[in-house]
Amino acid sequence: MKTGLFFGSFNPVHIGHMVLANYFIEFTPLEELWFVISPHNPLKKKESLLADHFRLEMVELAIGNDYRFRICDIEFNMPRPSYTIDTLAYLSEKHPKNEFVLIMGSDSLAAFHKWKNFEQIIARYHRYIYPRQTDAAVDYKAHKNITLLEGAPMLEVSSSFIRSAISGKKDVRHFLPGPVYEYIEKYNLYR
Repeated sequence: MKTGLFFGSFNPVHIGHMVLANYFIEFTPLEELWFVISPHNPLKKKESLLADHFRLEMVELAIGNDYRFRICDIEFNMPRPSYTIDTLAYLSEKHPKNEFVLIMGSDSLAAFHKWKNFEQIIARYHRYIYPRQTDAAVDYKAHKNITLLEGAPMLEVSSSFIRSAISGKKDVRHFLPGPVYEYIEKYNLYR
């Protein structure tokens, strides 16, 4: 089964994530998509990261009963910080019938050479790349084993924007799946 792995902290999961997930399922050969919730990206600061269980529950709420999507919290039980190559090795061993494809934003390509064992990722796993408006200078030809999906919608919505807006007492209900917005309100998150 061709399975897309959409890695992220999902802090919080927002409509941009869901639009991209829907795009990848409907406009690529992927048969399913797993949201791989990362406890901490080693290339990012940890300062505003919500506890794992909050982010997990918000992704569950965003997915609802959509059978095309699945949550993968495997990195919660792995050494931290988590590294993509370790997660891929574990998932490939545990699910040998799955053909895993990484889903990445083109902004991640600039720092891809800093990823642990990035050469092994390139050799063993295909990557679907969605472009971002901010990276017009990316040389896609310099990267191997990728498919650039230029038709993917470009939504300039970020989790950091949403966190900042919430802390500034802005109403962001239409930037989030409805149940996620209600959850954030209920638990007074990001205030």
